[in-house]
Amino acid sequence: MPRPRNVSMKATNLALDIMAKLEPGALLPPESVLAREVGVSRTAMRSALEGLEQAGLVRREGRHTVLSRLPAMSDYFGEAETESRSDLVERRFLEMAVTGGLMPGRNFSEAELARAFGASTVSVREFLIGFSRYGLVEKAPRGGWRLCAFDASFARELAATRRTFEIEAIRLFAARAADDPVWREIARLAQAHETMSRAGEEAIRQFPQLDRRFHRFLVDQLDNRFVTSFYDVVSFVFHYHYQWRKDDEIGRYRTALAEHLKILAALKAGVIEEAQERLEEHLQTSVRTLLDSAIGAGK
Repeated sequence: MPRPRNVSMKATNLALDIMAKLEPGALLPPESVLAREVGVSRTAMRSALEGLEQAGLVRREGRHTVLSRLPAMSDYFGEAETESRSDLVERRFLEMAVTGGLMPGRNFSEAELARAFGASTVSVREFLIGFSRYGLVEKAPRGGWRLCAFDASFARELAATRRTFEIEAIRLFAARAADDPVWREIARLAQAHETMSRAGEEAIRQFPQLDRRFHRFLVDQLDNRFVTSFYDVVSFVFHYHYQWRKDDEIGRYRTALAEHLKILAALKAGVIEEAQERLEEHLQTSVRTLLDSAIGAGK
């Protein structure tokens, strides 16, 4: 499939979710209606439809767009392809912290990160300025930036706020229609967790990325830009890799995987109260592990 711009890629994925509910030969909604449902401009929607037509998913019949075949998983763009420049910078920065590429107290420059991320210094600067309001990065005295550590009270406050958002996000699933695309994403998440659960230790060490995807999926249900921004900090603190003890890392990840799967199973079954209970247990485990294992955080 041709590679349109980032926004059109997102529009393509969302349009595919709509098309998956139809039967071959069905008429798609008008371009303006699709653009409104997907939440993009008509220009982005038109670009997405052109790509779908070239891929043989739809065809034009006069003023109408007809579904030629149902979409397959291979028709979707990957998450990395659909992210914006700001999302890319955020993801790469958090990954660098998670994997130990940035250590507490270390100074770094915007240009250094821009080269590592394949992004502009403007994008990096905007991210760091926004992220600095949480006190986890700060301007260095002689220029550049410095990565800060965090303490136990910060972690506890963060965990309490996280719980409020995620419990509310779980509640919203009760109002989702049976054919809502959200259930397919739950199935994809469950499959990703099951695959990792059966894998070896090297694959299990990639769990922080899956954990971030899982929790961001939950809070995305709130459709609140302030909550989304807050989750930059959640991911940063709870996956601050250099502060974890390494001796029981795999065991912690396997426990979290199992807890995620219980939440997803309850959601798939439509048992919202059970999903909330399983989430409550998972969040308690998460903050307890953070405080016990993070160097200095449990003191």
